[in-house]
Amino acid sequence: MTDQAAQADSIFVGGGGEGYAVPQRLLLKYGNRHGLIAGATGTGKTVTLQILAEGFSAAGVPVFMADVKGDLAGLAASGSAEAKLHEAFTKRSAQIGLDLQYRGFPVIFWDLFGEKGHPVRATVDEMGPLLLSRLLELSEPQEGVLNVAFRLSDEEELPLLDLKDLQALLTFVAENAEAISGRYGLVSKESVGAIQRRLLVLENEGGAALFGEPALDLADLMTVDSSGAGRISILAADRLMNSPRLYATFLLWLLSELFEALPEVGDPDKPKLVFFFDEAHLLFTDAPKALISKVEQVARLIRSKGVGVYFITQNPADVPDTILGQLGNRVQHALRSFTAKDQKDLAKAAETYRPNPRFKIDEAIRDVGTGEAVTSLLEAKGIPGIAERTLVRPPSSQLGPLDAAARAAVMAGSPVAGKYEKVLDRESAYEKLRARSEAAARDAAEAESRQAEEKREFERARRYDADGYAADKPKKTSTSSRSDSIGTAFAKSFARQLGTKSGQALVRGILGSIFGKR
Repeated sequence: MTDQAAQADSIFVGGGGEGYAVPQRLLLKYGNRHGLIAGATGTGKTVTLQILAEGFSAAGVPVFMADVKGDLAGLAASGSAEAKLHEAFTKRSAQIGLDLQYRGFPVIFWDLFGEKGHPVRATVDEMGPLLLSRLLELSEPQEGVLNVAFRLSDEEELPLLDLKDLQALLTFVAENAEAISGRYGLVSKESVGAIQRRLLVLENEGGAALFGEPALDLADLMTVDSSGAGRISILAADRLMNSPRLYATFLLWLLSELFEALPEVGDPDKPKLVFFFDEAHLLFTDAPKALISKVEQVARLIRSKGVGVYFITQNPADVPDTILGQLGNRVQHALRSFTAKDQKDLAKAAETYRPNPRFKIDEAIRDVGTGEAVTSLLEAKGIPGIAERTLVRPPSSQLGPLDAAARAAVMAGSPVAGKYEKVLDRESAYEKLRARSEAAARDAAEAESRQAEEKREFERARRYDADGYAADKPKKTSTSSRSDSIGTAFAKSFARQLGTKSGQALVRGILGSIFGKR
């Protein structure tokens, strides 16, 4: 079987193991029905991920994936007959009837930290309060305060682009907590302080690099090269995995943005984009119900946008049943069963496959070797295929990482080179709140200056009137005392009025249209 024949309407995944020569193909028209790649560490999940990415790219389908260990960068380079594994690849190809042709694929490297790829950013507004609350591990009351902050941002036209915008807005909320609580419900300074501390932790972990502009243009993830091959976007995630919640939240945000932005296309002949979600268990661990519901909704509906989502994890039990049931294309590498829980998970995984009378599925999942898997791929009319033991095909691209020079060369020739490297810091919530605060401070200073001058004028007038009266006519003690009393009271009242105006100017300057007139 040649690569060209397999690319017409399907991706050749592999052939039969244990003497069962049954070719396994992933039909492109069902590529958006989602999938699962599972198996214990070291059983071949990365190679399976690599050959599926190659197949989709060769068929003109753009791909997005995260490179957790740094091994997937080799997709950008051709495999070689001089590689150590060439002999093993040749033997495997002959065994499964594959005419292996080495080649590289068009790759765009991305990196949240801008070190091993083009910077990739989102704005705080785009992330939204739900995902941001998940990222910051906020309690329910703290999430409520964050929602109030986002509401104020919308109503007061205070764009939240980066973390300093959010920090400035939260400071504003804390300083005016009593007034804001009267309109939106209880907002405590303690909750605001807790959120600010979580933002500081995020900054210390390098998460501030995610937020800002220019934000990622989704169109840059859905391009093909001059030959029609889909570009493979690879997110460098080896450093990012030090903050697993940031990793999972970013990928979920990206999926949600695709879901919101892409039009309905029904069932296309091939996907518009395929999204591989490696280390998928990080998405669901300790996730609140609201977040699980969002993932379920996206997985269920994004198929009609032409996007296929493939979850990669060690154990199918890591994925909630409501989502697992939507994953039609499955490649199950070996699962070990050393403990009672392992055995239970193995039995549960086996139950999700169509039985094959030639072997017991649970035993096959337990016994398959490295580079071998139990596969079930959707057939005609979207029916799950019978489980088969499959030898996964070798990759055409380089197996393993690229060296720094090769990566730099790929980045230099990238279609997005120079587009995201320079940070854009336009006027947003931080700048607007600072301008309001400075204007309010100037108004307050001017009001206080006027107050002091008018008090001085009042005192001069009072002293002149008193001196003139004393020169023309003796003053009565009682009248003088009464006059002094009235003058003192007037002066105090006048000072209070000026103080009130000063306070009003400050409030108007800071609170804007909520608590004063524009």
